[in-house]
Amino acid sequence: MTETITLVDRGRGLQLSTSRITVMDLVQYFRSHCTDEEIQQWIPSLSREEIAVVAAYYREHRCELDAADDRVRKHREEQREIQRGRFPEQNGSPEERLERLRARLRQLHSETNGEGASR
Repeated sequence: MTETITLVDRGRGLQLSTSRITVMDLVQYFRSHCTDEEIQQWIPSLSREEIAVVAAYYREHRCELDAADDRVRKHREEQREIQRGRFPEQNGSPEERLERLRARLRQLHSETNGEGASR
């Protein structure tokens, strides 16, 4: 006897009844026109039947799922920009980066101890 594959909501959005894979987990693959084989390369635990269930749902709700995916992508990019601002890429050799870090630590130490500008 084979288990019927359905979509259920267990609090994380619609997901397969047979796994924790959500519909949104697969939207990016459908939007990129990936084949079932390509999806299985990335998520080998999925069967063709499971992919077919999610694909059918995606076709029926494509506009709303694409819009949700766009919002997720926008949010992720905003978060990446925030991280880039906090931790900008460092140029130079490891030794040069280390010396800049040491200089910054000396500056912070001087400011903390009330010595004013760095030495």
